[in-house]
Amino acid sequence: MFQLFRSKFYTALALLLVVLTGGTLGYRLISGYDWIDALYMTVITVTTVGFREVHPTDTVTKLFTIVLIILSVFIFAYSISVITEYILSRSTFQNIKFRKMKKQLEQMQGHIIICGFGRNGQQAAAKLKAYRRPFVVIEQDEELIDRHAEDIIFVHGDANEDEVLLEAGIERAKSLITALPNDSDNLFVVLSSRQLNKDLSIISRAANESTVAKLRLAGADKTIMPDKIGGDHMASLVVLPDLVEFLDQLSIDGENSINLEEIAIDDLSDQFANCSIRDLDIRQKSGCTVIGYKSPSGEYIINPEADTKLMPHTKIVVLGRPEQINKLNKIIFKS
Repeated sequence: MFQLFRSKFYTALALLLVVLTGGTLGYRLISGYDWIDALYMTVITVTTVGFREVHPTDTVTKLFTIVLIILSVFIFAYSISVITEYILSRSTFQNIKFRKMKKQLEQMQGHIIICGFGRNGQQAAAKLKAYRRPFVVIEQDEELIDRHAEDIIFVHGDANEDEVLLEAGIERAKSLITALPNDSDNLFVVLSSRQLNKDLSIISRAANESTVAKLRLAGADKTIMPDKIGGDHMASLVVLPDLVEFLDQLSIDGENSINLEEIAIDDLSDQFANCSIRDLDIRQKSGCTVIGYKSPSGEYIINPEADTKLMPHTKIVVLGRPEQINKLNKIIFKS
């Protein structure tokens, strides 16, 4: 609906331009006025201000002026109504959008906060959206917010300010991703966030190797260096091209195309308590294969033994085709 108002607004501006251009050309060609006098006569005519003519008018000029007045009255009336409607509707839509976002944000629990909506922030948002995870983005660029506000909840402001983090619901949030371009800004966000929520899982972007240790010391749980990851990936394509291309086929882009899945043992029913990977019988039931195990201490075991006990606060990583992953989720969480 707002797009309709915008279209009418541009139409009204185009009509006004046509009237001014046509009037100027008319006085120039019909009455022989110079360009300034022709534009002046057009403006005082269409605006009906009542100033006297710059030159004595002949019959043809008078007839042209009459036609111009009649056309301009209707066009100006239409344009003023459309422009007023556009301004009011824009303000109204902004208020409605703001209230809707605020209401959605107040209802969020265990959501993710993304600080910065640049390239890394947008990629993070796309991934979270694919997995249908609730998230909110903190961004300062109003133009950027307007372009993406239809399907993303934004908080306008500086992520370095505690008030903005609180508005984003950091006290109720589960995780925070800070993807600001400057390491100093990311460091400050990590410090502030850790103070506001001790249990928050914080992932920070880092541009320089020297900043990684500082971010960890400030409270970041994980640090990511996008440039380093990109360089490593390109080098790997040279050294192990087939293996890297195979790994690239392991999609984790969304729930309907996933090839890898992690399952928290705490999310399973009591009948799986203290059982082994063999007891789960995942391969037989779904076709998936267990390729990883995370112990209570945080240690990762690749290709764990079938007799590995599934203790509380552990996770297993399984590999399979999308249909096998979906079948596994239905079977194991239904039990």
